[in-house]
Amino acid sequence: MTTDTDTHETLDLFVIGGGINGCGIARDASGRGLRVRLAEKGDLASATSSASTKLFHGGLRYLEYFEFRLVRESLIERETLLSAMPHISWPMRFVLPYHPSMRFEGQTPMGRLLGRLMPWMRGRRPAWLIRLGLFLYDNLGGRAHLPGTRSLDLRSDPAGVPLDDRFERAFEYSDCWVEDSRLVVLNARDAEGLGADIRTRTEVLSARREDGLWTVETRDVETGETQRHHARVLVNAGGPWAGEILQTRIGDNGADRVRLVRGSHIVTRKLYDHDRCYFFQGTDGRIIFAIPYESDFTLIGTTDAEHPDPSARPECTAAERDYLIDFANRYFKRKITADDVVWSYSGVRPLYDDGAQSATAATRDYVLKLDTTGGAPLLNVFGGKITTYRRLAESALARLAPHFDGLPGPWTAGEPLPGGDFPVDGVAAQIDGLRAAYPFLDAAWARRLVRAYGTEAHQILSGARQVADLGRDFGATLTAREVTWLMSSEYALTAEDVVWRRSKLGLRLSAEQVAALDSWMSAERATGLRAAE
Repeated sequence: MTTDTDTHETLDLFVIGGGINGCGIARDASGRGLRVRLAEKGDLASATSSASTKLFHGGLRYLEYFEFRLVRESLIERETLLSAMPHISWPMRFVLPYHPSMRFEGQTPMGRLLGRLMPWMRGRRPAWLIRLGLFLYDNLGGRAHLPGTRSLDLRSDPAGVPLDDRFERAFEYSDCWVEDSRLVVLNARDAEGLGADIRTRTEVLSARREDGLWTVETRDVETGETQRHHARVLVNAGGPWAGEILQTRIGDNGADRVRLVRGSHIVTRKLYDHDRCYFFQGTDGRIIFAIPYESDFTLIGTTDAEHPDPSARPECTAAERDYLIDFANRYFKRKITADDVVWSYSGVRPLYDDGAQSATAATRDYVLKLDTTGGAPLLNVFGGKITTYRRLAESALARLAPHFDGLPGPWTAGEPLPGGDFPVDGVAAQIDGLRAAYPFLDAAWARRLVRAYGTEAHQILSGARQVADLGRDFGATLTAREVTWLMSSEYALTAEDVVWRRSKLGLRLSAEQVAALDSWMSAERATGLRAAE
């Protein structure tokens, strides 16, 4: 039976959407003393924010679209973010193979310009252009932790071993890896620690302006209970659903539109032994990455395809899978097939519709639209990339500052996320310390825990003297102690939340093991509900 209640209290900010932008804004706002509530209709990071290529990067190819401000901001952010979360983010080196006969169609503004100025160069990214791009990449944002670009001789460097023999030269540069869905959860946790009310499985049914405030009606997806909330400002950070929320929940039919672009990835068995990534250029002007993934796998992506319906679940199509396989096979010596693919995933990028001719050319920059025409402010968040989420949140608060007297200034730069309170180069020491405190851990298990939880791994294992003290073993080093932590501290409700978003243990667990985990979690939740009554 559903009930209808009114919370009565007046919030400063009501945020719709539990992806990286919504959680980043909630964290920033809470840290400035604002009363914040966030509603997410599913699990945190259940859509775009868990389906990225998992990189903090400047966007080397964005230079060809002359998006210098976006690249510079992203490059600066890489190291700012790295310092705040050294457990879930770390530096990676990227190898860009070069061959003088490589051709592409030149669909970027830079490519078309080269084609007009130098017709003999049409269809090629010349070596000097790549070097210029990498020079800008090294110097636009400054570097404190990341090494600069260098040239490689693939005939002697280990990076050349997996590649086709026609590739003799390469350029190597730096970017950073990030565990994207854990990034979202840690932002939500920090926001909650600062006073925010984070509500998952809570769908926004409507939002309307009344008496100078926003009245937001929500429904608990689990219980069916509906509630009314009152807030001074509404933030629409619905990602792929931002346009739908604007039109059907808020009732605004303005001109701003979201362009949905599907990006698909495949995961294969490990294709090479070293720890560097590859940046591959295609004959169609696109690029893909091949990245070491979860120790035993290789991640390959991504595609750019129009995705017109946000309600349609994004899936990597057979055509996209084959495109990525064919793309990679132009570079790798050992050819891969569909049989090598162990998993695929797809996400929808909610880009601001800037009228670009192709999905690839559409801007990755974020756009914030503040609407005060009806009284209570509405901030709509369009686009953005995971690398700039913190700056996006700062920009959002800057736009809203005039509506809050005496709002403190930016504070998040360099502030660690939960578990990230150790030096960038301190992961090995954290692993050694964890194994010293809990000798039953092997190196791989300790590394997984540190890479997920950082210094908080000690809290999860507290008091354990042997593996049996951690409770039921679900497989792949996942124990009841860890799952209980994820349920009590990180908003996890189902096995899917645990094995595909809080971790990627779904790659190692069987369907039967995942089902057993789901049953156990359901029983634990039922017990908790009964105890709360």
